[in-house]
Amino acid sequence: MGGHRMRVAGIGCRPDTPIAALIQAARGADMLATIPERADLLRPVADRLGMPLRIVRVAGIPTPTQSPRIQALHATGSVAEAAALAAAGPAGRLTGPRIISACGRITIAIAIAEVP
Repeated sequence: MGGHRMRVAGIGCRPDTPIAALIQAARGADMLATIPERADLLRPVADRLGMPLRIVRVAGIPTPTQSPRIQALHATGSVAEAAALAAAGPAGRLTGPRIISACGRITIAIAIAEVP
């Protein structure tokens, strides 16, 4: 018997991001993932959407997007991409590069994880 695919949304955001914008960005995912610095901001979003939140370390994870500012702050090119990959596990893969929300405060990347 095969497993199923889970959509993991890696989210990077500014500290002043409205909860409503985060909820809108996260719709359609099965799990949220972010860095420890954003756990308190994303926990109510995960609760509202009824999905798990994984808090992950992103330093050293290679990503398709390379932001010099994010590299300097977090030792990875994209928080969203690295968080999605970390939460999806070793067989996880990104569906594409991160996207930036219309408000400019949120980056989101989707990784597919195979669940047994």
